[in-house]
Amino acid sequence: QVQLVESGGGSVQSGGSLRLSCVASGYTYSSYCMGWFRQAPGKEREGVAFMCDTGSTSLADSVKGRFTISQDNAKNTMYLQMTSLKPEDTGMYYCAAGPGWLYGAGLADINEYDYWGQGTQVTVSS
Repeated sequence: QVQLVESGGGSVQSGGSLRLSCVASGYTYSSYCMGWFRQAPGKEREGVAFMCDTGSTSLADSVKGRFTISQDNAKNTMYLQMTSLKPEDTGMYYCAAGPGWLYGAGLADINEYDYWGQGTQVTVSS
């Protein structure tokens, strides 16, 4: 069975940094895309960063230059390194896994992803 577990969230002040981790298990497909999404109270879930098995990565415009997505295949772990955090980055962050053929706007479509983690809270204070 597929399981995704996020960790690394917390509370930081503006300008601070956090590194989120997503450990995947039971996902044996060789072709895949994974993504980080976030959801603030009262708002819809939005895509933040994405990575596929081809090595391609993509970032939302709002986080370009501040966030980096990466993975450690040996540990079955995906990371989201967040720097220069802003209050608007506050929200519940989720990792998700979907098919490897996603591209462009499809990467940010929550309906394209089959599996989701439980989420980890990120709070950035001003």
